[in-house]
Amino acid sequence: MSEARISVLCSGNGTNLQALIDSCASDASDSIRGKIVKVTVNRKNAFATTRAEKAGIPTDYFNLVKDGYHALGEKDPAKLKEARLRYDTALAERILRDKPDLIVLAGWMHVLTTNFLRPVSEAGVPIINLHPALPGCYDGAGAIDRAYEDFKAGKLQDNTTGIMIHYVIAEVDRGEPILVQKIKIDEGDSLEDLEQKIHSYEHELIVKATALLAEKIATAKASET
Repeated sequence: MSEARISVLCSGNGTNLQALIDSCASDASDSIRGKIVKVTVNRKNAFATTRAEKAGIPTDYFNLVKDGYHALGEKDPAKLKEARLRYDTALAERILRDKPDLIVLAGWMHVLTTNFLRPVSEAGVPIINLHPALPGCYDGAGAIDRAYEDFKAGKLQDNTTGIMIHYVIAEVDRGEPILVQKIKIDEGDSLEDLEQKIHSYEHELIVKATALLAEKIATAKASET
């Protein structure tokens, strides 16, 4: 049976990765019709590596400093920019070696430049990301905190924030949404309450979106054979 080849990029604990691993291994009708062919991490102690290894998935620890793109503690903006561009070029090459059909950013804390996005796009591989905000709201880092601050100030429309899975483009968190989940903030909710609400939906949404795309990819591959 045809299945999608999936490459996952992580920076931290890997709970969303675990949800993807579990779904790929499941026989449920709504599980992901795909195989995770590589998990790439950019932080040495990312627990995502352990999760991948336990599931028998190859891993790659690829880091700006460890792999010589810039010195530890480098402050020169020009050097940092040049290092990022070279790193992203090399990262794309490493990822594309595995011939993935889909790339999933599951807690990847590194903004990808066009040096990564262009070759991946030219290879015809979509990239998706989870962002803890509704489309067009709170782009970039600190989205949950900023939504909560607006809620406390009475500025959050309908007291509602959310999460989305979207395609990755050069403009941070501005790619076309694939799935969106609205989340209501209740009076008396703390920031920690909001974080827990958001995290409770993340796993389900990233699996649903990945399954949706994997199904389309697998169906297209099957029709080619």
